[in-house]
Amino acid sequence: MLRPANLAPGLPGYGVFEGTTQGGVDYAVVNLMGRVFMSGANDPFHAANDILAGIKAKVIVVDFHAEATSEKVAMGWHLDGRVTAVLGTHTHVPTADQRILPNGTAYQTDVGMSGPYDSVIGVEKDLVLHRFLTGMPGKFEAAKGNPKMCAALVTCDPHTGRASAIQRIMLGE
Repeated sequence: MLRPANLAPGLPGYGVFEGTTQGGVDYAVVNLMGRVFMSGANDPFHAANDILAGIKAKVIVVDFHAEATSEKVAMGWHLDGRVTAVLGTHTHVPTADQRILPNGTAYQTDVGMSGPYDSVIGVEKDLVLHRFLTGMPGKFEAAKGNPKMCAALVTCDPHTGRASAIQRIMLGE
């Protein structure tokens, strides 16, 4: 199970997965969690530095689970040229800012969610509206309508890990 690498040690799961594709390309996936408007995580910037020091693969994808777009953008710049891609997650809404940073890192602030789009971040919209309109808590239920799958397709050089393209994807449109 992949979970943020910068959470307290001893929690279930791992913050880094290293593997090899069927074509023989070594890769790593790193999950980090931001701290702005979120709690429970250690410094993701220093954690990234420490983690990257131990990864031998050239193709490295960082899933940065954070609330603030500023923190996600800062992580992109921090890791530019050191990882293949920095892909933000958490807000459930895909952003249209995908690009290749100057040193070869693909970047997107938020890839978006996979789930029901006739909802409020995957929850039945009437239940969320009720909470906003009344201030009263209530049980949230997963919405069921209009499923979408969001993703990002990154093209890279397997020998250098440098990205050459990034494309937003939303299936179900």
